[in-house]
Amino acid sequence: MHGSPSQRQRFVDKNGRCNVQHGNLGGESSRYLSDLFTTLVDLKWRWNLLIFLLTYTVAWLVMASMWWGIAYLRGDLHRAHDAGYSPCVANVYNFPSAFLFFIETEATIGYGHRYITERCPEGIVLFLFQSLLGSIVDAFLIGCMFIKMSQPKKRAETLVFSRAAVISRRDGKLCLMFRVGNLRNSHMVSAQIRCKLIKSRQTPEGEFLPLDQCELDVGFGTGADQLFLVSPLTICHEINSKSPFFCLSQRSLRSEQFEIVVILEGIVETTGMTCQARTSYTEDEVLWGHRFLPVMSLEDGFFRVDYSQFHATFEVPTLPYSVKEQEENLSLPSPLDTPVGNNRSRREQIFSLDCIDTLEEKNKLPNKLQKICSTKEDLQKRVLRMSSSNVEKACSTGDLLKIQQVSSTPSSEDDDGRIHLKAFKIKSENLTQSTGNLQFQQKSPGMLTLGSRLEDNLPAKLRKMNSDRLS
Repeated sequence: MHGSPSQRQRFVDKNGRCNVQHGNLGGESSRYLSDLFTTLVDLKWRWNLLIFLLTYTVAWLVMASMWWGIAYLRGDLHRAHDAGYSPCVANVYNFPSAFLFFIETEATIGYGHRYITERCPEGIVLFLFQSLLGSIVDAFLIGCMFIKMSQPKKRAETLVFSRAAVISRRDGKLCLMFRVGNLRNSHMVSAQIRCKLIKSRQTPEGEFLPLDQCELDVGFGTGADQLFLVSPLTICHEINSKSPFFCLSQRSLRSEQFEIVVILEGIVETTGMTCQARTSYTEDEVLWGHRFLPVMSLEDGFFRVDYSQFHATFEVPTLPYSVKEQEENLSLPSPLDTPVGNNRSRREQIFSLDCIDTLEEKNKLPNKLQKICSTKEDLQKRVLRMSSSNVEKACSTGDLLKIQQVSSTPSSEDDDGRIHLKAFKIKSENLTQSTGNLQFQQKSPGMLTLGSRLEDNLPAKLRKMNSDRLS
């Protein structure tokens, strides 16, 4: 399977003939004689006709010679014209007359001029042998010729395949497709199609397999290989991880060497005999990024098939990559995912450091405020968890409102809660400045307004302490 496309040797021709010859059979040639009938049927027509003519000619000559021999041994040839003599066969006095007698007997013509007499027992035995031998020869040769003429090979000539196969997407999947049609109105009963990939390969153990055969799935599991062939059908082979074309791309198709053999089998409706049609597609007959033109149209009361467009194709947008390459590209992570993750982890680290700094600043507060903060330790932990769970927003206004609801305690602790909210406001501003979150800075005026309202509710003494600390 080497050479340019013009010199390419096909395993199966486009008409279905297999380019395989058997040689050096040795003693195995005798096996053909054990199945003589099939051997005669498989012969070409010229050899069949020659065997047919020779068999009847030889049989007639041999039987005519036997009748002439009986007449010669009995002396009928010399005394045939005697009026008082009774020969074995009347009116047989030479070889042509004996030959005519055999033909009249074999064909049951019976002109009445030549006949067997009752005084010839050897002629009666030869007549029985001739009748049996003639029946056997007729049954064998006429049966052979009938089978030869009724073979469904000619029926396969009205089953057509597209000249080329195409590769394009169908239902979101890359598929290898070709078209098959039936030119007759009579149906193919139980039509089934199979595909074989013929390609030489080398095993991992180093063994070279010339013309290795691999099955191509054309719907065996789903029943799509069972055809209702009343109109042209497009046969589809899905290219997936189980397909031998999993790594085939538009570029590698130019350097590949393979042959796809298509076998269509069915029962001829008129004769009931099994018919098989074959064809093949080489790599140069596979068109990448093409699709078949529609051939069906609706007329008045029937569907019309336009076979002038049966082999026509047109180009469609198709990625030049193999299915394997496409799956690998889809499995790769997005390039935008990694920077976002790193940025988020960086923000979380900065946020944690700022929270630690804020807790360290708590130690710098007056003793009274430190005592208040120590009594609200669980509230600070909750604030840290809420802040770390939403890094993008740092601390939103909704969080402050939620903290305000949580910190709503009886009047004895009201002043302590408000002081803590003020401290949380200072911590939030520090976090915003540390992380550089622009979105939070845009929303900060609302939060400052809320913080101002909360600070207004503090006692005058605490407001003064906070203002001194901020200054």
